[in-house]
Amino acid sequence: MRGHDWINSRLPDELILEIFRNLDSKSSRDACSLVCRRWLTLERLSRDTIRIGASGSPDALVHLLARRFPNVTNVYIDERLSVSLPVDFGRRRNASHSALSWLRLHFVSEKSDPGASESDSYCISDAGLTAVADGFVKLEKLSLIWCSNATSAGLRSVAEKCRFLKSLDLQGCYVGDQGLVAIGKCCRQLEVLNLRFCEGLTDTGLVELALGCGKTLKWLGVAACAKITDISLEAVGSHCSSLEFLSLDSEFVHNKGVLAVAKGCSLLKNLSLQCINVTDEALTAVGVFCLSLESLALYSFQRFTDKSLCAIGKGCKKLKSLMLSDCYFLSDKGLEAVAAGCSELAHLEVNGCHNIGTYGLESIGRSCMRLTELALLYCQKVGDEALSEVGKGCKYLEALHLVDCSIIGDDAIYSIATGCRSLKRLHIRRCYEVGSKGIIAVGENCKYLTDLSIRFCDRVGDEALVAIGQGCPFLRHLNVSGCHQIGDKGIVAIARGCPQLSYLDVSVLQNLRDMALAEVGEGCPLLKDIVVSHCRQITDVGLAHLVRSCKLLESCHMVYCPGITAAGVATVISSCTNMKKVLIEKAKVSERTQRRAGSVISYLCVDL
Repeated sequence: MRGHDWINSRLPDELILEIFRNLDSKSSRDACSLVCRRWLTLERLSRDTIRIGASGSPDALVHLLARRFPNVTNVYIDERLSVSLPVDFGRRRNASHSALSWLRLHFVSEKSDPGASESDSYCISDAGLTAVADGFVKLEKLSLIWCSNATSAGLRSVAEKCRFLKSLDLQGCYVGDQGLVAIGKCCRQLEVLNLRFCEGLTDTGLVELALGCGKTLKWLGVAACAKITDISLEAVGSHCSSLEFLSLDSEFVHNKGVLAVAKGCSLLKNLSLQCINVTDEALTAVGVFCLSLESLALYSFQRFTDKSLCAIGKGCKKLKSLMLSDCYFLSDKGLEAVAAGCSELAHLEVNGCHNIGTYGLESIGRSCMRLTELALLYCQKVGDEALSEVGKGCKYLEALHLVDCSIIGDDAIYSIATGCRSLKRLHIRRCYEVGSKGIIAVGENCKYLTDLSIRFCDRVGDEALVAIGQGCPFLRHLNVSGCHQIGDKGIVAIARGCPQLSYLDVSVLQNLRDMALAEVGEGCPLLKDIVVSHCRQITDVGLAHLVRSCKLLESCHMVYCPGITAAGVATVISSCTNMKKVLIEKAKVSERTQRRAGSVISYLCVDL
């Protein structure tokens, strides 16, 4: 019957709730809540996650959200993000708006303090954490990111009332030991704990937490906590036998602490260390005792050698991911040991390890047949022969990242392209020996390529992009910034051959003209982000052609383009209703455009 509400009359609450739970975006859920009063009530009951940024009255906002969404289990409060209080949402009903106003006034009067700074009103306080504890009794995950006003008192309230808490992120919070002790006593199901940049904590807090909920703790992150030392890690090693993930960034941790963890946490799967006082002794213990290790990341180690990697290769047969950054005393010998012992290795990143060269990477190519991602950054001793072996042996490689590898050239890229036909992502930056020959081979052999970035590679020209356009129809991301030999012909080929393109960076291409932008507009209707900065021949005409068809455009960077005027900027703003960010010089934004879309315009400082 026309006009009859079949959905509300036939579907029970339980089924509508299940539909709401399966919606994939917040905007869809919000839209459903506006249909009718019943859907509004049910959507509020189905919501399990809320995110709060820095607002004018965060404590009041928490009170309001707790009343509206009683079944929330995940709360994320990140005061690095700036959001406004949802006044418009409340204005749909006078009662909600009145409640919001009362809450705001109540907390302002309650917290009025002549000595309080203006920024304090944008930070959640212990009163807000108490509201979280009172309002979200089913809470399982709580993230307090850089909440500078939160103290142990607020955390104690959470601990006492949210006993089902499984995940706690305190990054950047200046909470004390008392709060962590309370968590250890009350939250016996805690599995995840992040203590990065918690400068107020000492060994006392972490030791008591390990005693209280060490049996369930699986994930622990500690960084820049000057008063947390080996004493804490010894407690972790003694009481946290289920620990699977450990991330340590500290100059106050030595071998003793890491040894305790290695011996006591045999189930450890992921280990990330940036501890300048840890040596071969500790890493050798990891290789001996942590036989389930799957991921190892070592940053800025200056006191351990190939002996450590040899122990890892000998003992950690399940290792799948290895990240080495600025480890100056590692050489090809250590990488060879990993290759020989860790045949399941799928991800390898070598960053700034100046003594690792061609031979070490050749070993990886010969032994690690399951490698899917390889990143080489600032590896001046790795040559073409290394990637030739990778191309021969690693048939499943899907991603290759090369940055400032000065002796890697076309022969290496050709070998990867012909040997690794499943390649999906290729990122090359400032590898000056790479030219069109290698990229042409990619276009001819890697038809599944979706992401191509070749930045500041002066030898890559139009013919390379012609091959990509003809052979890579699934390409979605293209960055050719600073490739001066690329002009209209190459970009036109991309526009005609890659209809799924959603991101395009053609900045600093001096030979690019309006015709290329017009072709992009015609051929790439799914484009969301474009960067044309420093393109001296692009004008308002090219922009007009681009935005005529690219209605999904969300960001446009166009600084230092002398041919683009205020009229061109206005055209972009008026034509793209989904626009979220426009980067442009302030002088090119008219008053009318500023009034119309000031919130999406970002200015480049050009007056300095």
